[in-house]
Amino acid sequence: MAQLTASKRDYRTNYDRRNSIATSLLPALRTTVGSKLLVALTGLALTGFVIAHMTGNLLLFKGRDALNSYALFLKDRGALLWGARIGLLVAFVLHIFLAVRLTLRNRAARPERYVYEDTVQATFASRTMIWSGLALLAFVIFHLLHYTFGAIFATAPDGTNFLDLTESLAQATPRDPARRHDVYAMTVYGFRNVPVSIIYIVAQLFLGLHLWHGIASTFQSLGWNSPRWNPLITTIGRALAVILTIGNISMPLAVMFRLIGNDV
Repeated sequence: MAQLTASKRDYRTNYDRRNSIATSLLPALRTTVGSKLLVALTGLALTGFVIAHMTGNLLLFKGRDALNSYALFLKDRGALLWGARIGLLVAFVLHIFLAVRLTLRNRAARPERYVYEDTVQATFASRTMIWSGLALLAFVIFHLLHYTFGAIFATAPDGTNFLDLTESLAQATPRDPARRHDVYAMTVYGFRNVPVSIIYIVAQLFLGLHLWHGIASTFQSLGWNSPRWNPLITTIGRALAVILTIGNISMPLAVMFRLIGNDV
């Protein structure tokens, strides 16, 4: 006898098993709203890294033992450290790529400039976000070539390349009295080079400019803003931008003016 009523198997469910999470998310991320959301999330992750990075580096003011102990702590967690580095690299590339794409989309949507541009409410930081971001990209490349790969400006006063970490030349790597890699000496030697210190200082000014608008913009893109809380969010974001800028600039300045590092 034929079945007259439909069974549960005859009805389509809301879940399409042919679609994975990735195929569902990718179209959304191609949209302007999805791109802005991902820019905000990656920006949030990168801001957290900048805070942690500065906090660790400020141990330079506590001396050789404090900074080298911190460096050894990170080195002993190699797998976790490299996982974090790869994740941050992906976040950074996505952040830059999507931000540039959004900027190009905006310009394509408005090929002709307005006769009169009302930019009174837009701050200088907000109007130059793409340029400060590209400046930071250039600085990150320089920073990696300087301290990570030792390709530029990585020579100690005695002529030793203090970033050569290969086992065959391990004896050339500076060690502190506890036989740890002497990150403290490496940092001091690096910042004693005046052009290098100037590059770092200028880069931190760009970072502060980027964060001046970027932190508050992140909350807006994530929908975490409201007329009631916007002034507080903006104030906290700008205060954090100033703190990070001053904190990062203080290190090369302290080395340049011989306030620290005279023991190496």
